[in-house]
Amino acid sequence: MLPQTMTVIEISQPGGPEVLKPAERPLVQPAAGEVLIRVHAAGVNRPDVLQRSGMYPPPPGAPDYPGLEVAGEIVALGDGAQRWKVGDKVCALVAGGGYATHCVAPSEQCLPVPQGLDMAEAAALPENWFTVWSNIADRGQLKAGESILIHGGASGIGVAAIQLAKLLGARRIFATAGTDEKCRFCESLGVEKAINYKTEDFAARIGELTDGKGVDVILDMVGGKYFAPNIKSLAEEGRLVIIAVQGGP
Repeated sequence: MLPQTMTVIEISQPGGPEVLKPAERPLVQPAAGEVLIRVHAAGVNRPDVLQRSGMYPPPPGAPDYPGLEVAGEIVALGDGAQRWKVGDKVCALVAGGGYATHCVAPSEQCLPVPQGLDMAEAAALPENWFTVWSNIADRGQLKAGESILIHGGASGIGVAAIQLAKLLGARRIFATAGTDEKCRFCESLGVEKAINYKTEDFAARIGELTDGKGVDVILDMVGGKYFAPNIKSLAEEGRLVIIAVQGGP
């Protein structure tokens, strides 16, 4: 028997974590192609923090409370959500509304909770891994035997990208990071050479490491001043995928 209401975490006003307040709302209902998840854990992402701070309006149609990824148990199915059944344990990427006891998610944006991971760990997977797969495998078209440069290698996106590049059979994996310690961490994950962008010119270093040929794919979240050196670092027919402009447009 499903409850009539649910607890959500509202943003009472823009600010720090202290502005997050619990509130009661009517239980959300899954539309066609959606599932209703009883949330065990929700991820905390940069857009969630920006939304709490008043700097990230939720997308049209999304709930006014934050949360982009959840893990939990499916408790109801919308019409056409035949891939899943009630009781399945999943993690999911959503447009918002994950900070709640219940959350709706498109059925195709759910994944089974991987064996060996608890709910808190599973809730930290979808945003990173959906993003990385979409941009390295789908857009970047990274193929076995190719090379890739991953900016921000020690970040959540970077760590996922390094692992996915290995799974896809990349022959050479390079990364940038902001400290020597982070560079060593990237190399412990399988990066051939991590470049400290604060002390080295990454484009020049990539040129040296590839004998001037460049890399096949670059994953960048900096934008701005990185654009020209990224182009310089690409091989012929190389693909530059920009997923954010933290360094400016």
